[in-house]
Amino acid sequence: MNLNDTPNTLAQILAYHERTKHRLERYAAGPEALDWDAQPNPFREFLGAGKTALPLAADTLTTPFDALHQPATIAPYPIDLHAIGILLELSLAISAWKEYGPDRWAVRCNPSSGNLHPTEAYVIGRHIPGLANGVYHYLSLDHSLALRCRHAPSADDVTDTSTGLYIGLSSVAWREAWKYGERAFRYCQHDVGHALGALRYAAAVLGWQVHVHEEISSQELAYVLGVDRDNDYANAEREEAELLVSIGPASKNNLPPALPPFIAREWFGQANRLDPHPMYRWPVIDEVATATRKPGTLPMQWTAERAAERVAEQSASEPSSTPLPPLPALPSLPSLPRAKHLPAATLLRQRRSAQHFDRAQTLDTASFYRLLDAVLPRDTLPWDVWSFEPRLHLILFVHRVAGLAPGIYALPRDAAAKENLRQAMQQDFAWTKPANCPSHLPLYCLIEAPVSKIARSIGCHQAIAADGAFSLAMLAEFEPTLTAAPWRYRQLFWEAGLIGQVLYLEAEAAGVRGTGIGCYFDDACHELLGLTGKSFQSLYHFTVGSPLLDERISSHPAYPASPR
Repeated sequence: MNLNDTPNTLAQILAYHERTKHRLERYAAGPEALDWDAQPNPFREFLGAGKTALPLAADTLTTPFDALHQPATIAPYPIDLHAIGILLELSLAISAWKEYGPDRWAVRCNPSSGNLHPTEAYVIGRHIPGLANGVYHYLSLDHSLALRCRHAPSADDVTDTSTGLYIGLSSVAWREAWKYGERAFRYCQHDVGHALGALRYAAAVLGWQVHVHEEISSQELAYVLGVDRDNDYANAEREEAELLVSIGPASKNNLPPALPPFIAREWFGQANRLDPHPMYRWPVIDEVATATRKPGTLPMQWTAERAAERVAEQSASEPSSTPLPPLPALPSLPSLPRAKHLPAATLLRQRRSAQHFDRAQTLDTASFYRLLDAVLPRDTLPWDVWSFEPRLHLILFVHRVAGLAPGIYALPRDAAAKENLRQAMQQDFAWTKPANCPSHLPLYCLIEAPVSKIARSIGCHQAIAADGAFSLAMLAEFEPTLTAAPWRYRQLFWEAGLIGQVLYLEAEAAGVRGTGIGCYFDDACHELLGLTGKSFQSLYHFTVGSPLLDERISSHPAYPASPR
């Protein structure tokens, strides 16, 4: 029997979600105190695994950020070690080192809650020049690949010698739980969405496509990545397998390629321990991780000895989903004469999370509408990573946008969602379209009123929720989605993280800056909107504005300048 078929799986997930809500009267369970000197090691390594240094060559790319939305104009790079180095340098690598007094820390291209980085990446290569067939762990600390598993030849290798590049993502929950306690599982899933978005934008710079492989189960992925190997994680924090993507030049039908057999021959390396003295345990995280593991949907004969297991597992699994038709073409707003013309490689690496905003600054209307335009699902990056219908919609708290009255606005990201939201929320909301709003943009004013204090209160009393140009809540089509497939609890957060990554980069391109807000009062937000039940739930908050930079913090290059 598949884990997701147990009668109480959905109830477990809903109970976890309810239990980990921040409330006005109390916060979700977390550590009572933090010792920052005892923070877990942010870098997983595999001792004894041979390393391959990757080149640092992103500075050689001049493709402007604007061109990423026109993939036909970018000639695909060959899949080799040089290009893989660029892909990872622009997506998951360190982008700078920061120093303040005696403290020194790294920031990376992919955002992370609290800069804690629970996401680990594994490169799976097949017939790639300079890289033996197998599984490699990516270490951002020195921009290298460590060989975890050498693959044995398969019958397919004789008839199919084409290159194959795959990246698997996993989560080390303890990195987030160390600071955030039981709510950490949510933040790990946000970060998977951030990383997925970072990979998609970086791949676009190389003229490549990214496809999520929904057909692989969590158990199969754990086997392929080696995170289910008990002996390799003796005395080390475990990793939870999340998703697998294939990467390469876009195909004409824009469908993910079939997965080849991944047959392990030999494994290498022992995982390092990240926190030698953990002070807390949060067993509910392991419980929700188990409840949200994805069943398989297609038979995958990777090894003969596991074939029987897979047949038994998949006989009761969720039916394969039918691919959705292409999303409708939507017009784009004109380019702005701002940072969008920077080389994409520069912009992807200079992305930062804002810490403070300048309340004296107003966001111009054109930039605001371009930001919203970018989150509409289209058959282009980054929404082409999957064929899933959009399930998250935005509620905006507008504070300082030129030509737009302060108030609460809604942006349904799916045509059918507008009426569902309208029926579920307060019946006296206006739902009027702003006069200067582009015709294709489904933005509606619900109520005009100063909302800075409200946004700040909902955002755990944080100034960043009120001091920017606008903040927002991402409302998910929640219980109906999970009733059909409980494992999609993770995917809803991935979609939220993907939206967040778009907002991060588009804000950077517009000359402003954004930041995610993981701490907010869930039900206070719902009550403000008149939502009851669990048809819609807020899964992530975000804010955009003109950043105030702390000049006391110095910045240093990510890697030594010596040639690789």
